[in-house]
Amino acid sequence: LLGPTYGTGSILENTTLEVLDFNLLPSSLNLEDKYGIYSNLLFKYFLAEGIVCGHNLFVASAKEDPADILKELPAPLSDDALKNQVDEKETAIKSKQESQESMKIAWRYQNLPRIEVNIPAASARFGHYYDVSKVVSPELLQSTKWHRFFLPEEMSLHPEIKTCNMTCGYTRLLQSIQRIIYQEGFDGSYPQKKQKNILRIGIQSLGSVLWGDDICCAHNPEDIYSLTKFLYVLRGLLRMSLSACIITMPAHLIQNKAIMERVTNLSDTVVGLESFIGSERETNPLYKDYQGLIHVHKIPQLNSLICDVSGTKDLAFRLKRKLFTIEVRETLRDFNV
Repeated sequence: LLGPTYGTGSILENTTLEVLDFNLLPSSLNLEDKYGIYSNLLFKYFLAEGIVCGHNLFVASAKEDPADILKELPAPLSDDALKNQVDEKETAIKSKQESQESMKIAWRYQNLPRIEVNIPAASARFGHYYDVSKVVSPELLQSTKWHRFFLPEEMSLHPEIKTCNMTCGYTRLLQSIQRIIYQEGFDGSYPQKKQKNILRIGIQSLGSVLWGDDICCAHNPEDIYSLTKFLYVLRGLLRMSLSACIITMPAHLIQNKAIMERVTNLSDTVVGLESFIGSERETNPLYKDYQGLIHVHKIPQLNSLICDVSGTKDLAFRLKRKLFTIEVRETLRDFNV
């Protein structure tokens, strides 16, 4: 995550996924799963939360038109609909626990604490829930103020430029973000006359060949520092503005490990997704309730010089019907799997 922390305060924004929320700051580096399915869903959750909270959005992509991305954002769930979903989940868990009681298995497994599903009060919740089977309503989308950056469109409108050994796409994107921050009143360095709001920035598949970078094609790319220079400048912009940023990156395609180490150092929080699609774990009974794993590579510690060392890193995700959830894998951790 790349996020603003100027003065003595820090801006906190959530991804709407409560298990992750206590770990995440306003800026996030989301390492894509192999097929980009679930990382793209997290990306949309972040933007959807901005719409519900009344924040401004900046959506950048070299693959999909930002307008199409917004049209596919998940719809927010009402409290009644959320209660129905959780009741169904709780019934399924109780049924599973009853079946486990009749099995003659290790005593450690039988004595595990029961899983309880509680719905926090609306006033106590940090974030909202979303129905992935529905898209956000056109009325809600129309009331949102947002800005777009579609690289093919930008390249057709402006001549190609290259500065500071940085690809043209990265340069154009930085210029666009900087312009929005200064012109729309998100600059935290100067007093603002407008009512303060937060700018949520979403950048899709940064570092891919579609951005004009070759780090996914070669071990020694032509501009090996192009991506890290972009992140360094972006980090400075976010630190001095009321902005939060999420970036998805195809890390599994980046061949040079040194690049990933530098990218990790320049990010506040780094979270990776491992999908079970096409892997042995897809048919492994230990993982039958999940679609993949969440790997927390880096967690920041607010107002501290040391990184957080949290024990809650054994996470898995599932996508069932309407809800995308991230859970702590208590059972698997107990067996040291």
